[in-house]
Formats: sequence, structure tokens, C-alpha cells
Amino acid sequence: MLSVVIPTRDCERALVRTLAVLVGAAVAGAVREVIVADAGSQDETTKVAEIAGCTTLVSSAPLAARLRAAAAAARASWLMFLRPGAMPDPAWAEEAIRVVEDLERHGRLDMGAVFRTEPAGASPSLGGQAMALLREAVRRQPSPDQGLLIGRRFYDTLGGHPDGDAPEAALLGRIGRRRLIRLRSGITGAELPG
Repeated sequence: MLSVVIPTRDCERALVRTLAVLVGAAVAGAVREVIVADAGSQDETTKVAEIAGCTTLVSSAPLAARLRAAAAAARASWLMFLRPGAMPDPAWAEEAIRVVEDLERHGRLDMGAVFRTEPAGASPSLGGQAMALLREAVRRQPSPDQGLLIGRRFYDTLGGHPDGDAPEAALLGRIGRRRLIRLRSGITGAELPG
């Protein structure tokens, strides 16, 4: 159902954390493949990806070009972009599948979804959850740290990740807040890709 795209550069440990979270969703059939768009890592990042069974695309191209190439190589009709180290909540796959099915059923293929951010070590208390929701409500534009779930056709219609210094943020800006669903599932630990 989903092709997960992770841009990397010298982030083997962060990649291990993200891949570990994706295992259950892959076993359940929610994740069809994981594509690692690597910028020529000098550490063991590509080895970690290959051992985990990921498709690894290595290129010295800028981040936007690597993300577009990974999306073009994806086999699923829905793409999920995650930064290395990103760890969605355990129930994320079930919610993501439900959102995708609802969007398809209602013909809303011009929508995307992002995770709710949770700071590392966030308190699971009611007060901690309330503060996280308040931060989400006042944030003007979603952050690339929140990941992105988007239909492949919509991604292609938008032209994919635009060239420039911050292609992930620019793509979220092109989509706009009104066309982004905020999932109830949270995400922690994302790192800036190279």
C-alpha cells in the first residue's frame, strides 16, 4: 500500500531506529517497500539499508532530486516521506491505512497527511498531550519532521519536491494546511537529512 522514502547521509543509527518501527507495518502489508535515497554516506548507512531489504538509491544530487528519483522508483500508489530517526507511534500504520482508504473512497486524492509531533521524552500524561496539541494548533505550517503521506498522483501533479535549500518544507507549503490532515499518531526523533 505504501512506499516509504527516507533521505539519508551518514545516519546509520538514526536509520536503524526508523526501520525498526516500520517492520510491523511491513509484516502487516501496510508498507510495500522502503526506498533509501542516500547522498553518498561514508558510514554504514547503505549497508544497514541493504541488510534490511530496502531499495537503496545513491546519488550526489541535491536532496530534492534524490527525493524525486526515489518517488519515481516507488511501486505503491501512496508515498510516505520520513526523515531518518523518525519513529511514528506503534498504531501509525492502522491509522494511515484508514486515512488513505477514506481519501480514496471520497475522491479526495488532492490531500496529504502529516504526523503529530512529539518532543523526545514527551510525557504521556494528559497535560503533556494537551500541550502537544496546543503547539500543533498554533504552528502555522507543518514541519518536515512530521513526515508526509501523499498519493503518488498528487505528488506528481505538484511537481514533486522543488529544487532549493528546503525542498521538504517547500513541498508542504505547496500542499498547504487546508489539504493536510493531521494524524492522531505522533512522531519523534527525526533528523535533518543531508
